[in-house]
Amino acid sequence: MQQEKSKEDHSRLINITAKDLTARNRRLVEVPYTATLSHAMNTLVANSISSLPVAAPPGHWIGAGGSMIMESDKQTGAVRKHYIGILTMLDILAHIAGGGEENISDPTDLDRKMGSQVSSIIGHCLEGLSLWTLNPSTTLLECMEVFSKGIHRALVPLESSIESCNTISGVELVESSSAYRMLTQMDLLRFLRDHHFDDLKDVLSRSVSNLRAVNESVYAITSSTTVSNAIKSMKAALLNAVPIVHAPDVAEEDHLQLINGRHRKVIGTFSATDLKACRLPELQTWLPLSALEFTEKASGNERETVSCTEEATMEEVIEKVVTRKVHRVWVVDQHGLLKGVVSLTDIIRSIRAALL
Repeated sequence: MQQEKSKEDHSRLINITAKDLTARNRRLVEVPYTATLSHAMNTLVANSISSLPVAAPPGHWIGAGGSMIMESDKQTGAVRKHYIGILTMLDILAHIAGGGEENISDPTDLDRKMGSQVSSIIGHCLEGLSLWTLNPSTTLLECMEVFSKGIHRALVPLESSIESCNTISGVELVESSSAYRMLTQMDLLRFLRDHHFDDLKDVLSRSVSNLRAVNESVYAITSSTTVSNAIKSMKAALLNAVPIVHAPDVAEEDHLQLINGRHRKVIGTFSATDLKACRLPELQTWLPLSALEFTEKASGNERETVSCTEEATMEEVIEKVVTRKVHRVWVVDQHGLLKGVVSLTDIIRSIRAALL
C-alpha cells in the first residue's frame, strides 16, 4: 500500500509541467522598445517585479541570443509583436552609474539617462542578452534543468505553435503565441514549497551542505564601497547582489572593487532589486551614498541579512527565500562569518541532482 502511494506521488511530481507552474501567474507585464527608462522603472516598481520583456514591431529587430519569440493574433495567426530582450534592474542601475562618480549627483545627467529608450539599454548586463521560452508541456524536471544552468526566467506561451519534437530539454528560441506568462526560478521554488510531494521530503530534509548546494566562492563589497563602484563591480562579475562585509583591514583600493568575502562579518546585502523601493527623486540623492547607506534607506530601516548555517535543511532555506523574497542566502558560521552562498540556481541544481 505504501509502495503504491509512493509511486502515485512520484507520478504527480514528474507529471507537473510549465503550464502548471504558471497557472496562477498574471499575464505578462512588458514595455515597448520606445519606452523610456523612467517609464520602465515606474512599471517595475508599480508591479513589484525585477525584469521586463521588451516588445517591438515584427521584422525590424534581431531578438536576444538570436531568438524569434512572437506574439500573434489568436484567430488569424498574424504576428503582432516581437520580444527582443529582457530589461532588468541591474541594467538600469548600470546605465545610471555608467558615467562615473562625478556625474551621479548631476540632476541633468540623471534626467538625460532616465530619458533613454529601453532598446538602447538591453544587453548592458549579460542577462538581458538571453531570452528563452519553455513549451507549456515542459516537465518540472526539465524546467529545473534549465534553471539549474543559471537561466533565471523564461516565457511560457499559453498555447504553443511549436511542435514538441523541436524542443531541446523544453527550451526554445523560436515561438509564437497569442499570450505568454513569465516563469521564474522563484515561481518554481514557491510551487515546491506550497505542494508537499512525498518524494521530495527526504531531499528537503537534508542539509544544504549535504546536498552540495553551498557555493564557497563569494565576492563582497565593504561598508565604504559607493553605490557606483558596487554597481560597476557587479556588472563586471555578472552578479545581481553582493554581501556587504566588515573589512577595516583592507587597502583603500579594495573599497573600489569586489573582495573575497569568506571569513568576514556580513553586515548587509546590496542588490539591484533594492531599486524597486526607490522613487526617482530619492534616487538622485541616494546614488552618491555608500551601498550600505543606500540599502538602509531603500528598505526604510536597518534590514536583517538573510543567512543560514551549513547545517540548515533545504526546506528551511527554501522557506527563507520564498518568504523573504530574496534570491540568495548567505551561509555563515556560528560567529556570523561568511562561509559561502546558496543561490536559487544552487538550490534548483542540487534538488534536481538528488532526484535523478
